[in-house]
Amino acid sequence: MKILLLEDDDFICEQVKSYFELNDHKVDFYNDGQTLLNNADLTLYDIFLLDINTPLKNGIETLTEIRKTSDTPAIYLTAMNDLENVKNGYAAGCNDYVRKPFLFEELELRINQLIHKDCFDTIKINENYCFDLCNMELFYKKEPVLLNIQEKELLYLLVKNIGVAVDPEIIKNYVWEEKDVCDNTLRTKIKKLRAKLENNFIVNIRNIGYKIEKL
Repeated sequence: MKILLLEDDDFICEQVKSYFELNDHKVDFYNDGQTLLNNADLTLYDIFLLDINTPLKNGIETLTEIRKTSDTPAIYLTAMNDLENVKNGYAAGCNDYVRKPFLFEELELRINQLIHKDCFDTIKINENYCFDLCNMELFYKKEPVLLNIQEKELLYLLVKNIGVAVDPEIIKNYVWEEKDVCDNTLRTKIKKLRAKLENNFIVNIRNIGYKIEKL
């Protein structure tokens, strides 16, 4: 899972980053809305976490701009929880509010509820394999398969889009972000991942992309 955070308190940014990256998720943060809009590739993220009271563009203005191109779920993390701000936040397109101070466990539950409607269930890939989207874990006959972070992110993206071929460019941007990655690097990563599988379930659709077939 990749998280985009708008927060002008660096201490909170580091706390959020440390908590989620401990579980192999990725957090990018910006201190003001304008810099976020100018620099963040919104297509890379699974969830937006936004403070309201931020410089240059506040969280409500920022989400209003984001909603012109993205419907990715958004949660406000804010102490500004009066009724007027709540109304304005939902009008701008937020999906949920978490009031500061907050518990990270609660925030994680709210995120999972938004981006994985069945987040407490694993996704069955075939008779032997299933994938836990919340924790980005692959299981073979109920035993965890040892994967590195890039392999987890690659599978996460494919499982989220199960039954649909995912363009190689989307995979490269999601897994490696801004690094200049060639097609051969992706093919090598797929090959190494397949080598860890007792029976391969990653299909290459020529000139289209990679997919995991629906059962």
